[in-house]
Amino acid sequence: MALENLPQDLPAPVDDGGADHLTGMALPDVTLTATNGETVTLNQINGRVVIYIYPMTGRPDVALPNGWERVPGARGCTPQSCSFRDHYQELKALDTQVYGLSTQDTAYQKEAKERLHLPFEMLSDEGLELREALSLPMMDPDLVAGLILYKRLTLIASYGKIEKVFYPVFPPDKNIDDVIDWLNSDQLY
Repeated sequence: MALENLPQDLPAPVDDGGADHLTGMALPDVTLTATNGETVTLNQINGRVVIYIYPMTGRPDVALPNGWERVPGARGCTPQSCSFRDHYQELKALDTQVYGLSTQDTAYQKEAKERLHLPFEMLSDEGLELREALSLPMMDPDLVAGLILYKRLTLIASYGKIEKVFYPVFPPDKNIDDVIDWLNSDQLY
C-alpha cells in the first residue's frame, strides 16, 4: 500500500486527555534543528504558527513497524504532511507559518521533505526536549516496535502562546481542514 493512501478501516485514536493541559501554555525555550540545517527556537517564532506533531513518516524502501496500521493514530503521517503541503499557500495567505515535528532525526526528515516536495521545514525533536517541556503525549513503545514516538496532535500558537490544540487528530489527512476552519473563525486572539 502506498504511504500516501490511508486504509479504509484505519483505527481511530481516542482522547486520553494527554493534551488537555496545552491550551494557554507558552511555547518553551526549546531549539530544534530544521531540515534546512537552521535551528528554530520555538518561543521566538513571531506571529502565528501551526506545528503538526506526528509519530513518523514512512519511507517507500523501508517497511513500517509490524502492526503499524492496527495502532490507533499511528498511520497517516505522509497524508497529513501532503495535506499541509497542498494548503500551504492558503496558510501563508492567513499569515500563518507551518512546521512538521517528530522524534525522527533531521536526515530522515529531510528525505521525506524532499520526496514529498514540502514547502515548509520539518523539526526534529530526537532529544525529546519538547516532550519534557510540554509533557506531550507519547505512543506506547510496546505497540510501535520499541520506538519513541509522539502521538499525533496539532498546535496553533500566536506570539509564543498555544491558542488551539487538535487532539486526537483523525483522520490525519483532514487535519488541515480543521486548522484552516479554526484560523478562519473569529476565535483568534
